[in-house]
Amino acid sequence: MRHRRPLALLLCLLLALPLGGCAAQSTYQRYSVNFFDTFDTLITIIAYAPDEQTFLTISNEAHARFQALHRLFDAYNAYDGLNNLYTLNERAAQAPVPVPRELMDLLLFCQEKQPLTQGSVNVALGAVLDIWHRYREAGLADISAAELPPLADLQAAAAHTAMANVALDLAQSTVFYQDAGLKLDLGAVAKGYAAELVAQHLLASPLSSFILSAGGNVRVGLPPRDGQRMAWGVGIQDPNGNVFSTPDSDIVETFFVSGLSLVTSGVYQRYYLVNGVRYHHLIDPATLMPGQHYLSVTVLAQDSGLADLLSTAAFLLPYEQSRALIESMDGVDALWIFPDNSVQMTDGARRYAKSAGATSLIEK
Repeated sequence: MRHRRPLALLLCLLLALPLGGCAAQSTYQRYSVNFFDTFDTLITIIAYAPDEQTFLTISNEAHARFQALHRLFDAYNAYDGLNNLYTLNERAAQAPVPVPRELMDLLLFCQEKQPLTQGSVNVALGAVLDIWHRYREAGLADISAAELPPLADLQAAAAHTAMANVALDLAQSTVFYQDAGLKLDLGAVAKGYAAELVAQHLLASPLSSFILSAGGNVRVGLPPRDGQRMAWGVGIQDPNGNVFSTPDSDIVETFFVSGLSLVTSGVYQRYYLVNGVRYHHLIDPATLMPGQHYLSVTVLAQDSGLADLLSTAAFLLPYEQSRALIESMDGVDALWIFPDNSVQMTDGARRYAKSAGATSLIEK
């Protein structure tokens, strides 16, 4: 059995429905679509559109965009005629590999933003993460044989994780690994980065009033076009809650937002059990073991790619460092859920929090 929680952030769908007793002040209607074939997660788009055909056309474009980005950022599969992340890990140590501009842009984004994480995120940690991935998959396939990777193997792989050994040639749009043992893994940022690209497409379309959920990544566009609310409601699920929770259960906090991303990193998405102990997929580069400070961390920021990167960083840093990192950045806030189920959040996050009096309604 695979132990995966498909939704780290629940859309509060009850809040996305028209409120009884109020007439909508817009000709726009609410539509929604789900698809399951990209980034190993359920993706949901809820948007207001002038008509169903407009919604279907643009949501199909968004779906195709997600599919293309998934193939490009995929570290585990090859695709005919495409130099993707898998191609880089197979060939870039032998010679420079030309890559599409979107993959180059993501690598540049990581190169620029990764230093902000104080060493807690390293997309060049792929050799270490590959070992954890193999042991996790074996443990999920046969729980009786589940075991931890030998520390010596992890330490040997960690000797090949310097981002400085990834040479990016912008003029030629090529990538070259200067260390034959190095591998890239973009799992800490790729889904959020892709969600932001899709969100920008939606914002430039008639579907600019939307909420986009990709597992633990939620990107919200303009406020709902129903004439009733100025924000979308996004519920933060209890990491210990039921995977089949409804929007009114197992919710630790609800944020009312527009124009923001909320990204959660937590212990409940990808993990396996060894002797009854849970080992999740968020690996600390310092210890080469899963981080143990929190059950989950949710980051609020405008850019979904940055929020994705920072949610991993904030999850892996001790609380004082984690909070200092978040508070050092303009327009970035966070909520932490600790192993004892206690909750902390930044003052900025409280502006959007239901528990602090925030609401989705337009004040009249």
